[in-house]
Amino acid sequence: MATDYDAPRKNDEDVEQDSIQELQARRSDKTSGVVDEDETEAAEGFELPGADLSGEELAVRVLPRQADEFTCTSCFLVHHRSQLAYERNGQMVCSECAA
Repeated sequence: MATDYDAPRKNDEDVEQDSIQELQARRSDKTSGVVDEDETEAAEGFELPGADLSGEELAVRVLPRQADEFTCTSCFLVHHRSQLAYERNGQMVCSECAA
């Protein structure tokens, strides 16, 4: 917290004059500075740079698993055969999951 060294300092008599109610009011003023912001409203006003892509459709061609690939039984990702760590009872596990 910043300190204003030019401000006059309080002496002991001034500190004793502060009432409990004033101190409690100061404490509640500090917590009133917290702002409740609705995340939905904030997200609606936020726009990404570039063109509006809301009407665009993506066309992705999905290929079936190839002969030199396998599906890991731990992470369910398709990997190349070179990433096979071990195979036990027909269960193939990739090197990332085996680590």
